[in-house]
Amino acid sequence: MVKIRLRRMGAKRAPYYRVVAADSRYPRDGRFIEEIGSYNPMVDPAEIKIDEEKAQKWLANGAQPTDTVKALFKKSGIIK
Repeated sequence: MVKIRLRRMGAKRAPYYRVVAADSRYPRDGRFIEEIGSYNPMVDPAEIKIDEEKAQKWLANGAQPTDTVKALFKKSGIIK
């Protein structure tokens, strides 16, 4: 099953996330299929960059977003 989830990057105490489509069996920061965007919670306001076309394509193909990614999609207007 494909999940759209966050992949943690950045230094200790300075998280930076990439939004990726990955097989649910792979570890959080492990192998992934495609990078969809990025999320930086350290700046104010938080910076969300998501490729809407890629996100829609994965959602149409049945990929399940995690709760956090679903909230990011709602903020950026990808899902209602």
